[in-house]
Amino acid sequence: MISAVRTIKASRGFTLIEIVMVLAIAGIIMAGAVGLMIYSSDERTLRNASGEIEVLAKQARTVAILNQTPYALEFREGVVRLLPLAQAGLDEKKRSVSVSRNPAPEPAAGSGENRQVTLANGVNISIRRWNSDKWFSIAKNSVQVWRFDPDGLCEPISVRLSLPKSWAEDTYHPLTATICESQFEAR
Repeated sequence: MISAVRTIKASRGFTLIEIVMVLAIAGIIMAGAVGLMIYSSDERTLRNASGEIEVLAKQARTVAILNQTPYALEFREGVVRLLPLAQAGLDEKKRSVSVSRNPAPEPAAGSGENRQVTLANGVNISIRRWNSDKWFSIAKNSVQVWRFDPDGLCEPISVRLSLPKSWAEDTYHPLTATICESQFEAR
C-alpha cells in the first residue's frame, strides 16, 4: 500500500521577525527624512532674526507716517532699535540729554517706537547701502542707521545676518519696508 501523505514546506505569509525588521527599517528611513526636513538650528536662528527685523522695519515705517516724524532703525552689535531719527546713532548719555531737551512727539497708541530686537548670541549684522557693493559690518562701537521718512519711503538697504557656518541676506523694498529679495545658506 502506498501512503498518500504530502508534506508542504512552502510558507504562505511573513513571520513576525520579518515584519518587525521591515517596520524598523522604514522607521529609520522616515526619521532620517524628517530630520533633513526640519530646520537646522542655524537656519531657525537666522530666519527668526530676519523676521523680527522685518517686523521692526514695518513698524518704523508706520510710526514715521503716523507721527509725521522721521524714524530710524539703529543697528548696533547684537541689537536693533526703533527710535526717532534725531536720537539714532547717539550713545546712551547723549541720547538721554537729547530726549530731555527735545522730547519726541507724543507717540501713537500702541505704536511701539521704543521697541528693540536683541539678536541671538553669535549673529553678526552687516549692512549694504543702496548702489554699493560694500558691506558695512557692525563692530563693537559702530552704529548703522536706516532712515524711514514720514512720506512712507525708506532707504533701500540689504541686511546680512551671519553665523560661523550660515548666512541670510535680505534686500528691503523702499516703498513697503518689506523683504523683496532673500538669499540663504545654512550648513
